[in-house]
Amino acid sequence: MATESGAAEAVGMPQLDFSTFPNQIFWLVVTIVVIYFILSRVALPRIGAVLAERQGSITNDIAAAEEYKLKAKEAEEAYNKALADARTEAQRIVAEAKAEIQADLDQAIAKADAEISAQAAESEKRIGEIRESAMDSVTEVAKETTKAIVASFGGKADARSVNAAVNARLKDMS
Repeated sequence: MATESGAAEAVGMPQLDFSTFPNQIFWLVVTIVVIYFILSRVALPRIGAVLAERQGSITNDIAAAEEYKLKAKEAEEAYNKALADARTEAQRIVAEAKAEIQADLDQAIAKADAEISAQAAESEKRIGEIRESAMDSVTEVAKETTKAIVASFGGKADARSVNAAVNARLKDMS
């Protein structure tokens, strides 16, 4: 018995015993084949499906992002066009308002000019009338004064000679 237990102790680790290698290799190959079939038939198709689904989702998301980018660009172009149209419309409205105000202003100026011209003409007429009446008054005063002066010197002046002398003197002044 001692030899049996001594021989068993001398062998060492069973994995390194060359007499059990064919049995170990057989079970290693069987295990690898079983793992390969399990992985290739069950796990790898599921992993492949998940990866394909993720790839499809990413592709769809990228396509949607491109579509949204195009829509955003179109919306920006529409916004810029609407803004330009609004600015053009605002400028047109301002120009129309300016033209309308200018027309009203021109009309008011023309009316005021006409009123001023009418008042100036009336004033000129009044000034002319005042001048004439002033000249008549001056002539009348001059005649009366001349008669009074001639009378104060002791002379007698007839109306005709006084009128002729005053008229001649006024013609010389004007």
